[in-house]
Amino acid sequence: MISIFDSYNALPTTMRIYWGIAIAASVVFLIQMVLTFIGIGDTDSDFDADIAGDANGDTMDAGGALSLFSVRNAVNFLLGLGWGGVCFSGAVKNPLLLSIVALLCGCLFVGVFMLMWGQLRKIQTNGNFHIEKCVGLTCSVYLRIPARREGVGKVQLSYHGSVLEIDAMTEGEHLKSGSRVRITEVIDSHTLLVETI
Repeated sequence: MISIFDSYNALPTTMRIYWGIAIAASVVFLIQMVLTFIGIGDTDSDFDADIAGDANGDTMDAGGALSLFSVRNAVNFLLGLGWGGVCFSGAVKNPLLLSIVALLCGCLFVGVFMLMWGQLRKIQTNGNFHIEKCVGLTCSVYLRIPARREGVGKVQLSYHGSVLEIDAMTEGEHLKSGSRVRITEVIDSHTLLVETI
């Protein structure tokens, strides 16, 4: 009886790469989904590296899940790339053309995810949610919040059974992802002021 590993090793190198990417990205994607559904969804890493050379050290993830350069979107891209390569390998025999199709699938996955997330955000802001009722609640920092109102990060909070991501600022020192904070004020219709607990 041929084992799974023997079957995997018998594949051409390009197929082993596509299968490896597909399986690894699927595992990470499932972990992200489970963490999001149970309300711990701080799976987007906080990039403290100063990509643009700014002095304030804003993160690449400043736009949250709608940001093009987020860990979540990287996983979605790899998911599309890996499964695109696996699924189209029978139809597209040219390795270069297959890699182009797989790249397009990865981009399509990111685009679809960003579109879906944008629609969810509209539902979040247009539904029964009243941001004023968040004052006094505790939540966790989802994306790094720069110090002294120098930029916007995001907090994630549970509100009537829904997990919400809302823009946030702080007057104190910067707050890293995962920090527990208290909402002290509503700055505008989509931004909160928070302080560390």
